[in-house]
Amino acid sequence: MLDEVEGVVQGHRDGHGFVARDDGAPDIYLPPNEMRAVLHKDRVKVRIVRSDRKGRPEGRVAEIIERSTQPIIGRLLQESGVWLVAPEDKRYGQDVLIPKGATSVAKAGQVVVVELVEPPALFGQPVGRIKEVLGEVDDPGMEIEIAVRKYSVPHEFSEACVALARTLPDKVRPEDRSHRVDLTDVPLVTIDGEDARDFDDAVYCEPATKGRGKSAVKGWRLLVAIADVSHYVETGSAIDVDAYDRATSVYFPRRVIPMLPEKLSNGLCSLNPEVERLCMVCDMFVTADGEVEAYQFYPALMWSHARFTYTEVAAILGNTRGPEAQKRKERVGDLLNLHGVFQALLKSRQKRGAVDFETTETQIICDENGRIEKIVPRTRNVAHRVIEEAMLAANVCSADFIAQSKHFGLFRVHEGPTPEKKEILRNYLKASGVGMTISDDPAPGEFQAIANATKDRPDAQQIHSMLLRSMQQAIYTPINSGHFGLAYDAYTHFTSPIRRYPDLLVHRVIKAILAKTRYQLPTLPTPGEAHAKLARRLEKGLASKVGEPGIKPKKTNAEGMAWAAAGLHCSANERRADEASRDVEAWLKCKYMREHLGEEYGGVVTSATTFGLFVTLDAMYVEGLVHITELGGEYFRFDEARQELRGERTGIRYAIGTRVRIQVSRVDLDGRKIDFRLVQEGQSLQPRPGPDKGPQREGKVRGEFADRADAEMPGNTSYKSKVRQHTSAKPARNAKAEPKTSSAPKKAAKKRR
Repeated sequence: MLDEVEGVVQGHRDGHGFVARDDGAPDIYLPPNEMRAVLHKDRVKVRIVRSDRKGRPEGRVAEIIERSTQPIIGRLLQESGVWLVAPEDKRYGQDVLIPKGATSVAKAGQVVVVELVEPPALFGQPVGRIKEVLGEVDDPGMEIEIAVRKYSVPHEFSEACVALARTLPDKVRPEDRSHRVDLTDVPLVTIDGEDARDFDDAVYCEPATKGRGKSAVKGWRLLVAIADVSHYVETGSAIDVDAYDRATSVYFPRRVIPMLPEKLSNGLCSLNPEVERLCMVCDMFVTADGEVEAYQFYPALMWSHARFTYTEVAAILGNTRGPEAQKRKERVGDLLNLHGVFQALLKSRQKRGAVDFETTETQIICDENGRIEKIVPRTRNVAHRVIEEAMLAANVCSADFIAQSKHFGLFRVHEGPTPEKKEILRNYLKASGVGMTISDDPAPGEFQAIANATKDRPDAQQIHSMLLRSMQQAIYTPINSGHFGLAYDAYTHFTSPIRRYPDLLVHRVIKAILAKTRYQLPTLPTPGEAHAKLARRLEKGLASKVGEPGIKPKKTNAEGMAWAAAGLHCSANERRADEASRDVEAWLKCKYMREHLGEEYGGVVTSATTFGLFVTLDAMYVEGLVHITELGGEYFRFDEARQELRGERTGIRYAIGTRVRIQVSRVDLDGRKIDFRLVQEGQSLQPRPGPDKGPQREGKVRGEFADRADAEMPGNTSYKSKVRQHTSAKPARNAKAEPKTSSAPKKAAKKRR
């Protein structure tokens, strides 16, 4: 009997698709004829019917298990008297027919949200009705409105949540102060980005000594105070239900969709300067070598003595007699103490071999009219690292506290590379002549040692990129198997309860342990489709989330299953938020580059594939594709071991880190794609016409690092989706035979079969 497997359909703009398998095995290719009766994100059972010569599977849909309930966003069009919606997400592959009476108040050309009433069939297009009219394609912020619905990001609080938020006080009440340590005289300060509006954390440090006499140990007393959100957000309340549904705040350019109502996130729970606030404190003793020898947690009352920015703190630490330091004389000593404990914690990081690669994040700068002015790298100064190390220390203490208590909770788990990724990395290091490799059970220090040893090589960027790509993504789970990238035996998230639900759960667990009780997860409502997916993933995936090979998982009871479901929910929503944010940024970058068609720039190859090269421009930090057909007339072969394209006639090589000069040749706003052409020495190129449409809006990104407290290695998901987006039809057997991905939009109307 042929193999049958379950998974979720991932459509492709060129008509074919893939099935992302539940078991995590390689995707199964679906040819265009198999995609006629299914849509992107449908759950199916497929039968593997054949494999190509490289062993890659091709499937046939055996059963449609579950239709996706996600609404489709697109533009309403009328052609030959027929109303239809062309999906904005081209992965759906089919237009949706709209009966005459189902157009609501929408007008032709407007962006609408469609609810399907009839699914597609082998000989018929899907039929739907208009559920919501978003507006004109040129309306301000339309790209965000589309992304919010495209990724099903909850963006409106329930009436019950809003009503409950109104009943909350505007300031700390006398009864809130009971059973708390009064820290209002301790000069705690906040250090955040210039445009930050909510302040989760405050810090204070002073020299300290543990013990007496000859056994005395000198070090630092470090206080990390975190907003006590759990005091105001009761388990199972309307605010809690909405917060769980969102699981995280979502940051778009010029807009934030918060996890909590503004009264909490920017007011009552935000550690604003010179007002009383409730907090949970991690009070640590850190030795001169950066080891946390003692810690305690307690609820407290605090008063922020200053609101600093990263730029300001970096300037003060760089020159304690400068103008910035003169303005903050009374706090300079405290900042120097924070820098002292940071240096100690840095020793510990280096000793345990935590992976510490520098990556470039970008920020879109707009003018007063909202037009994109430029894209610049975000600068990460010493102040960012001071706060990062303080937050990491508090997170580690939180994980240890929960683990020692034998209480269920959510850990932030980052496992080592899979066997497949280890093999790819070993082959690459060997082919590159690095002279170092990783063991069968590698430690984080092995990765850092390779990075340090190769940092001065011309291909250092290429090597570091491969090291990063071999890492897995971090997840939330009650089964602790450590954090590989940070080299911690146990790690969790404690420091951002205003914007992350796992942190709120950790606060509740810590409070329960302090009170010598046990925290019970509430029975929170979960959408049917999401609940079914969680159940399936729990059933198939829990056993694989155990730390060491050969160790059998403990029998999971109902409480453990509930925590596992919460972890999967939070992990999935974190990915959703990242994807939605990336989608908007990609659209904005496409909009920006549309104004630079035909211009030439220098850039660096950031990845090589069978179908071409992804190049990031030096001046703009924008990535685009140089398709293999733009590399010249010779035959190029993809070398998987070296991760490069090599010309068979000339031997010319294009690998990660190779410097090239390109011309911007095509921009596809709908597809979020930018195409480049390679410019040879002395060659003069004329710009090619290309599709140039889509919602036209500008924006700027949030002026703060997305996650200050968790210096994790990025996973491989964005790279996989990028490759999946650009690969056309079934993977070609050689690079030269690979058909070029067309950037031209498909016809809006298709005849119904």
